[in-house]
Amino acid sequence: MKHPNYSFAISILFSFLIISCSIPDLENSLDENIDNNSLSLSIPDGFDFKTHEEVIITITDNSEYAKYDIFIYSSEPVFIGNQTYENESGEIVTEPVYRNGAIDKLVFSGVPHNGVLTQTINVPTYSDKIYIRRNSKFNYSSSVETIVNQQVNYNYTLSGNRSMNNPTSANQVNDYLYCVNGSGELFQVDPLTGVLTDLSTMPMGSYTAAIDQENKVMYSIGRSSPYPLMKYSIENNTWETVANLGIGGPRLDYNSNDNLLYFSTRDKLYTFDPITGANLNTWDIQGLHDTNGGDLAFADDGTLFLCTFSGLYRLELDANNEYQSSRISSDNLPFKPTSMTFDSNQELWLANSASSSDLIIMDTQTGGWQYKYGISANNNTDFGRIINDLTTFRVFTDNFVDVDTDGDGILDADDSFPDNAEKAFEIFTPSKYGAGTIAFEDLWPSAGDYDFNDMALNYQAIAVLNAQNLAVQVDFICRVKSNGAGYTNGLGIEIEGLSPSLVESVTGTFFTENYIVLESNGTEANQENAVIIFSDNVDNLLNETTISIKFTQPIITDVLGVAPFNPFIIINKNRDKEVHLPKAHITSLGNNIFNVDGVNRDPDGDFISEDGFPWAISIIHDFKVPKENISIIEAYNFFSDWAVSGGEVYKDWYKDNPGYRNTAKLEN
Repeated sequence: MKHPNYSFAISILFSFLIISCSIPDLENSLDENIDNNSLSLSIPDGFDFKTHEEVIITITDNSEYAKYDIFIYSSEPVFIGNQTYENESGEIVTEPVYRNGAIDKLVFSGVPHNGVLTQTINVPTYSDKIYIRRNSKFNYSSSVETIVNQQVNYNYTLSGNRSMNNPTSANQVNDYLYCVNGSGELFQVDPLTGVLTDLSTMPMGSYTAAIDQENKVMYSIGRSSPYPLMKYSIENNTWETVANLGIGGPRLDYNSNDNLLYFSTRDKLYTFDPITGANLNTWDIQGLHDTNGGDLAFADDGTLFLCTFSGLYRLELDANNEYQSSRISSDNLPFKPTSMTFDSNQELWLANSASSSDLIIMDTQTGGWQYKYGISANNNTDFGRIINDLTTFRVFTDNFVDVDTDGDGILDADDSFPDNAEKAFEIFTPSKYGAGTIAFEDLWPSAGDYDFNDMALNYQAIAVLNAQNLAVQVDFICRVKSNGAGYTNGLGIEIEGLSPSLVESVTGTFFTENYIVLESNGTEANQENAVIIFSDNVDNLLNETTISIKFTQPIITDVLGVAPFNPFIIINKNRDKEVHLPKAHITSLGNNIFNVDGVNRDPDGDFISEDGFPWAISIIHDFKVPKENISIIEAYNFFSDWAVSGGEVYKDWYKDNPGYRNTAKLEN
């Protein structure tokens, strides 16, 4: 039995006091080399070293149709690097750029079936919230929900929400303010409620946004060289680059009368072909009191308005083919306008230059204005980010075409597989744009050097669901990123809730060592649960590969479980010698009790040593493994704090936050 606190003795000069895992013949001499008077950790009894936990998401929505996107929520902005650019005051600056972290952590999408959408996902232990985004025919809304007892229950009601779900007239319109900023965030603000919803991450930060309403696309020009003209599909939530314009600036609008983009910087106005990016014409603007910042906007009657940091202007083309500007607003505005747009009621909305921008409504006749949302509005609204440009997207009841090519009940715009009636959605582990890592020590049950580089697998798991939100397939996109072992080790997973008979086929696996017996469907023979051996030699997985597991019938995801399921390695072609994550079960062919020459550090067979340390760790992140003979404690400065606290502090110890890592001690 283990006792409440155990000391795991680790030498301060760890790498000199133990030998490499690449010399397995000496594995049992490791214990003799540990200095019991050296630095020690007192790890709470039973701590399982989990960096993620399963969370059940239940959404109740009885409306006719709505798609939900679920994201891991992070209140901390993500550092995306130092960037050099020209700001809206015309200054060249180099500074760190941060971006909202939630939008890059999409975990799954789905449409409620019979009014309910339920899925189980893996969530990092450092996150206590999820971000729920609802899309009903381009009408977006969102909510941040707290995880309570590993559950989130969200109930959508029509009360207090827009009436788009129950329109009263054929030509009803809802306006949404689409916003961009220099951090590369695209988000909307509902002008009726002030609620902000994240939409997408942009290829480059920008000061410009303009919408072609008819074709449902938004254009934006990157703020840094080569100043790409970027095109965003509102229907498909995708980006493409039209052309590099070679010129940047803060003002852009789309003119529906001639279908051209009007772009302005300082005292110049340009037109660009949105299809090719070709510059078609250039004009001078006369009479601007300050040529920095601002935006362009066309009113419905074709009048062209422009704002700069000196206020709002009306532009008119004179006989000399120059634009004359007439100031409308007073010259003592207490804010610097960065952007503006007209809504369907021809109200002019502006945003100001601030770390947390305000939204302002201005009268185009008198220049009178008022704060509508933001800190200065004093109505408990705070966007917490800058708005560098605004544009309006108008959602009409008749501008959404209900196309369902495969007839599965999921509209093509929401269907990840619009041509396949058996597939509709995906669940990602750890997220759509992220990778996880499972790292092993292979000297079990003897002590190792805890560099966790004997075998480290990078993976992204994708569960493919049908229209009823049942799983029909699981894909593992994986690559062995580190193989520092001296043994020939195999790698597999056990799906504990799944019978082998429910697996139709397994593809992508690779065998060279002739010690694994397979059934005809690709699962391992003589197993109670479905066991998929990725390879009998992890050297076969050094290049990225996709392993696909197809099912004979749709599976309830609660029964299937959540990736990475129960991963394990097979040590040195000894089939019954499996190494699992702490507290995990062995498979039917495994043996967790071994007699060894020397000291068995895992007499309980639960893959936690007498000193409280694991032989495997699963990290819901792209984990940088330590170099050979460098312990994880040396490489990660707060791993010890996390372990000693039983996972209560520094839950994100593996991130690349300032001071977290000793980069020189990590593999590239």
